Amino acid sequence: MKYLLSLIVFLFAACSSDAASSPTQADSKVTSTQTDKTATTENSMKLKIRVNDTTFTATLEENSLTKALVEFLQQGDLTLDMEDFSNFEKVADLPKSFPRNDQQIDTDAGDLILYLGKRIVIYYDKNSWNFTRLGKIDNVNKARLKQILGKGNATVTFSVK
Repeated sequence: MKYLLSLIVFLFAACSSDAASSPTQADSKVTSTQTDKTATTENSMKLKIRVNDTTFTATLEENSLTKALVEFLQQGDLTLDMEDFSNFEKVADLPKSFPRNDQQIDTDAGDLILYLGKRIVIYYDKNSWNFTRLGKIDNVNKARLKQILGKGNATVTFSVK
């Protein structure tokens, strides 16, 4: 009987130490998910946006629009005269149409949007409509963005980072 009890205690201890030292399937999933998120953040497509003497970076969405735009910009920078519209956005026609993935979107300062497949928009205030989200300007607030874009039209250069 002592032998049987000792064997059970030994097996229980062995199983417990294996479980403690090796990650569970759930642990592996968490680690894998965290690694995937880090890789996605590090590998995010970036866009450079120059207005006068200020250069912004923008993190792009992952969709057919951004892939097509990045491919287009790899041929060279794109400089556009962007018109002010209703004191909340700058808008310009693109030289060609791009893929649309329109959905109802609430915009905010720094959002980059494709409108009607051929118009690029930089928001410096709020709006809501059916758009294709292009990306978001990194590390900028409404007041700073509005100051840099200025009143009236703005000449803006887009390039791949």
